Amino acid sequence: MLSGEAMNVTFDEKQPIFQQVANIIEDDILNGTYREDEQILSVAQFSQLFQINPATVVKGISLLVNEGILYKKRGLGMYVSTDAKQKIKNQRRDRFYKELLSHLLDEADKLDLTTEDIINMIKQLRRE
Repeated sequence: MLSGEAMNVTFDEKQPIFQQVANIIEDDILNGTYREDEQILSVAQFSQLFQINPATVVKGISLLVNEGILYKKRGLGMYVSTDAKQKIKNQRRDRFYKELLSHLLDEADKLDLTTEDIINMIKQLRRE
């Protein structure tokens, strides 16, 4: 995965970089780049890949360790937890429901959109 050149990642100013690093690793777990009980890249490799400070990478990885997504094998590196994929899905579904959908419904209420209007818009987007 590490090719010697920086990965084309653009970090968003709205969210701390360490959180974005954690999200990238989560995405890689969800899409199968990293499987359960498989080793992820080292801090140095991530730092080189993303061209960011190693301390930022450590902070992002620590976040995932605290959430039970990753675990450390002493002297070997960081590994994906057995139930990591399901934990990530559960966390993201919860966040999707609490943050995105509640914001969507608040905005829909301001625009006098019905539930049917919203469903039709979603169906239209799915088709596009």
